[in-house]
Amino acid sequence: MLSVAVAMPAIAQNRAQGGIDAGMLRQITQTAKPSAALSNAMAANSIDDLAKNYRNTTVSDTHFSIETPKQSIHNQRSSGRCWMYSSFNVMRANFAKRHQDTMRVEFSHDYLFFWDQLEKANLMLQGVIDCAGKPLDDQRVQFFFRNPINDGGTFCGAADLAEKYGLVPVEAQPETYSAERTSRLSQLLSSKLREQGLELRKMVADGKSANAIKQRKTEMLGVIYNMLSLTLGDPIKSFTYAFKNKDGKTVTPSRTFTPLEFYRETVGGPVNGTFIMAMNDPRREYYKTYEVELDRHTYDGHNWCYINLPMEDIAQMAIASLKDGTKLYSSYDVGKQLNRTNGYLALDNYDYGTLFGTTFPMNKAQRIATFDSGSSHAMTLTAVDLDASGNPVKWKVENSWGGDSGQKGYMIMTNEWFNEYAFRLVVDKKYVPQHILKASEQKPIMVMPEDPLFLQDN
Repeated sequence: MLSVAVAMPAIAQNRAQGGIDAGMLRQITQTAKPSAALSNAMAANSIDDLAKNYRNTTVSDTHFSIETPKQSIHNQRSSGRCWMYSSFNVMRANFAKRHQDTMRVEFSHDYLFFWDQLEKANLMLQGVIDCAGKPLDDQRVQFFFRNPINDGGTFCGAADLAEKYGLVPVEAQPETYSAERTSRLSQLLSSKLREQGLELRKMVADGKSANAIKQRKTEMLGVIYNMLSLTLGDPIKSFTYAFKNKDGKTVTPSRTFTPLEFYRETVGGPVNGTFIMAMNDPRREYYKTYEVELDRHTYDGHNWCYINLPMEDIAQMAIASLKDGTKLYSSYDVGKQLNRTNGYLALDNYDYGTLFGTTFPMNKAQRIATFDSGSSHAMTLTAVDLDASGNPVKWKVENSWGGDSGQKGYMIMTNEWFNEYAFRLVVDKKYVPQHILKASEQKPIMVMPEDPLFLQDN
């Protein structure tokens, strides 16, 4: 190992050998001989339009042998809150199922997003305090300062937040401009948190007491709270509400709730402990449990802790859940081979290789390892179509891009695409085989949040 460590820098330092010289440039240019017609076409048109498989521009087969009841489609607009939309889709579907679809509920995303942002601000500031003894260029210190706050997340974050702060109906706290367009607020919060983080580091370096540092952090969070109140509205503390059916007709008397009372009324109890989180990461050993450090929403909450499984096991658990009418939180690398017009996801939607005269042969493990692919968008798994042997042919997900997107707010994916670009699945324990349940109880192996796969869903 020592000889490798010495030899590698010597190669890197020889700039003359590593640069593009005249001879290399001649070889490079000789390989680039596109036809004039292709050059003209690519100069004047979208790459996707030229690579598109016209046979896939119409989705003719929309039948699903197993499908859960439909519900209203939501729109996250210009925000990264897909994780919350998918989590709420599961929670409200479970509520409707328990009441045999005689009652429906729509949760306020704005309300829980307020608490999400405040908790993430505290997670950042406390993390800075915890790492204050390390230099500013330390990897963990830079983790907090590089991305102090964001609007992405995971199902376990939604579960932690809802159990701590409760839920409210959308009528009690509707969306605001900044809830639907989070970029500017996130930028300003990040700038303020970086400033505050530097001050807290200095307090630690100056030997200030733990109580003094905690008091100053509390004052700083008061500033963040005020910024959130101005843009998202002050979180509602109580409200009067009557439940309605799917046709909008009131079916219960009006009643006053606190957010926590409404959570208990609609969700029924703690969510944590009722599910497993499954992941497909072919780089790592299957049937082992892993925990992602700092991949959580609240400082005192749950990290993303998952069991790594082959896609075959993930598919079977999903099928068992869907057969029982239960939707699932799931996440994907949705940008790969997506036809946004018809909401169809198939490996042959676009033939980029033929268009450019090359190939793109990396497998799933290689794509993850090189940051070419990872979990980027959460959607709600709602349906599967099985062949005569019970094998999945295609899947259907409820998206959060509005009812005008894709298949009236849904997307359809082939099983081949599902195997390549599905990553996370949250499954109620009653649909999990015993050997997987037992494996999920292992002491988790800790992995770092900088890992290319562990992006938060947005």
